[in-house]
Amino acid sequence: MKVNPCEKLEKARIRHGDYKSETGCMHGAFHLFGPKGTMLHMLSSGSGALAEGWEHVSVSTTHRNPNWDEMCFVKDLFWHEDETVIQYHPPKAVYVNHHPHCLHLWKQIGIKIEVPPMILVVPKQEKAA
Repeated sequence: MKVNPCEKLEKARIRHGDYKSETGCMHGAFHLFGPKGTMLHMLSSGSGALAEGWEHVSVSTTHRNPNWDEMCFVKDLFWHEDETVIQYHPPKAVYVNHHPHCLHLWKQIGIKIEVPPMILVVPKQEKAA
């Protein structure tokens, strides 16, 4: 996770109430318009003492789940472009749903997340004759 928030994220920080946080830290609540103009509500546990070994950002909108472009936008706000983060799909027995339109990004601190070989994502292209 980045060490300091960018100017855009800092301007979106919630500074009053239950979710207030201090300037300059990566944890806190943020409200920011996403790449398509939808208000994104983000809550980051950051990488401080309360993170229990995990970096986490939840992302929600009022009337629908965040889409791919919005999740990529949030990923880039909080993490460096060369970092891999995960959106988990846990066993149904441990589902938690505090908000109907909320998705989460996770990264375990100090662990390099492996990604599948690209050949499994993009088929190998045949060479032109």
